[in-house]
Amino acid sequence: MKVIVNVDCTPEEARTFFGLPDVKPLQEAMLKEVEARLKANLAAMQPEALLRMWFPDASSLEPWRQFFANLVQPKT
Repeated sequence: MKVIVNVDCTPEEARTFFGLPDVKPLQEAMLKEVEARLKANLAAMQPEALLRMWFPDASSLEPWRQFFANLVQPKT
């Protein structure tokens, strides 16, 4: 024997029926926190900031700068 039951309700009504908590306010608060942290960390993703973080001593970049400058300068 098969019994098929169709229930037409919204997700909120189903959540209330099964006694599950409404996590929408928590989700919105967490999303705001994640967005704020991403915006704060975007400045660190700029190329200059990354280079300063990877190479804190600017003099260590000089050989690389000369190497790349020699690559792009035409030989005369």
